[in-house]
Amino acid sequence: MLLVLTGILCFFALGGSPGARAQGSTEGRFLCTTIPADADPKCPPVYLQGAQEEDLRATVLQLRETILHQKETIEHQKETIRELTSKLSRCESVSESADRHGPGTWRKEYGKGAAAKDTMGDLPRDPGQVIDHLSRTMQSLKDRLENLELQLRSNVSFAALPNDLREMLHKRLGDLERQLLSKVAELEDEKSLLHNETAAHRHHTETALNALLERVNELEKGHSAFKSPDDFKVSLPLRTNYLYGRIKKTLPELYAFTICLWLKSSASPGIGTPFSYAVSGQPNEIVLIEWGNNPIELLINDKVAQLPLFIGDGKWHHICITWTTRDGMWEAFQDGEKLGTGDNLAPWHPIKPGGIIILGQEQDTVGGRFDATQAFVGDISQFNIWDRILKAEEIMNIANCSTNMPGNIIPWVDNNVDVFGGATKWPWESCEQRLLNL
Repeated sequence: MLLVLTGILCFFALGGSPGARAQGSTEGRFLCTTIPADADPKCPPVYLQGAQEEDLRATVLQLRETILHQKETIEHQKETIRELTSKLSRCESVSESADRHGPGTWRKEYGKGAAAKDTMGDLPRDPGQVIDHLSRTMQSLKDRLENLELQLRSNVSFAALPNDLREMLHKRLGDLERQLLSKVAELEDEKSLLHNETAAHRHHTETALNALLERVNELEKGHSAFKSPDDFKVSLPLRTNYLYGRIKKTLPELYAFTICLWLKSSASPGIGTPFSYAVSGQPNEIVLIEWGNNPIELLINDKVAQLPLFIGDGKWHHICITWTTRDGMWEAFQDGEKLGTGDNLAPWHPIKPGGIIILGQEQDTVGGRFDATQAFVGDISQFNIWDRILKAEEIMNIANCSTNMPGNIIPWVDNNVDVFGGATKWPWESCEQRLLNL
C-alpha cells in the first residue's frame, strides 16, 4: 500500500500538472526515492552520487573485516587466558600435592582418565630439576605473551584490544609469575631441608653401623655372650710381644692392696708375666713375673720379693697377693692357702695412680715395649683388685668357690677388659670344674 501511495504522489508531482512539466523541462528533473515506513521524518534521507556510494560501501566492508579480525583476536586472547589459567591451576595442584606428600615428594597430576591433557608436563622428582622446569615454563609464558603483543602491534593496533582484557592478561601473568617464584623459593627451602635431613640421617646411620661394627669386633675377638659379665677368661696362647689384654680402669693412689686371679699355664722356662702395672716414670710399679728359671717374683716400685708359688703345671690355680705400705708387709696365697709372707718390700711407698694395667706382658714403658721372653702363655680369669688386705677366710672362700667377691677397685667384668694382637676371650669353666682340675 505504501508503494502505491508513493507512486501516486510521484505521478502528481511529475506528470499530473503541465506546469510541473514545464518547470522540470527548464530547470531540471526530480528523482523519486522510496522512504521506509520506519524512517524518522525529522531526518530526511541523504542522496549520494554513485562514486560516494561506492566509497561508503568499501568503508563498510573494511569496517566489517576489521571487526571480524578483532573478534578473532579476542577469541585467541581468550584461549590464551584459558591456557594460562589451566597452567596456574597445575602449579597450585603441584603445591597441594607437595604439601600432602611431604618434602621432596612430587607426583604427576592427571585429569579424569589417562588421556587428560597435561600442559605442565611431568614434573621431575628431583627438587633441583623441578625448579629448573618451572623456571623454563615461566620464561616460555613470558616469551609467548611478548610475541602476542608484537603480533598485535603489527597487525592491529594494541590499543584496539580492550583495556580490561589487556589488564586481565597482565594481572594473570603477574599472578602466575609470583606463584612460580613462590614455588621456586619453597622448593629451595625444601631442597635445603632435604639436604640437612639426609646429612642427619647419614650421620645416624653411620653411628649405628659403627656401634654394630664395634659389637661384631667384640664378638669376634672375645665371644662375649657369657652367662654373666665375669664368666670369661683371657687366652694368651703364644709367647710373643703383641698378644696381651688391657684393663680399661686404672688405680687410685693405694696404701694397701689385695690382688687375686685364676691362672693356668704350662709354659717353660717360666710362665712369664701374668700382669704388670706401670706409671709415668716407673714401669715396674707392680709386677708379677716368673722369668726363665727364676722363682716367681713380686715387684713394687722396682723392689723385689720372691714368692713361694708353684703354678707352671698346666692346671688352674687361684693366686692372691696382699701388700701394705706399712713396713712393706706382703703375703702370698695359692689355692686359698698362705704359702709365704715377708716385709720391707717398698715400705712407706704409696702406689701411684693413673697407670696402665696389662695382662700377659711386662711393660718397659707405660703401655708398651714388651719383651716376648717375658710374656705370659696360658689363661687368666677373675683378676680383681681391692684397696685393702683381705682376710685369710675371705681369700679361702673365693678360692673354694663358696663366695663371689669382685674387687672394689678393679672388678673382673667383660666391658672392662680389651684384648689385642690375637688374644681372645672365651667362656670360662665352672668353679667346680676348676676345683676338680686342681
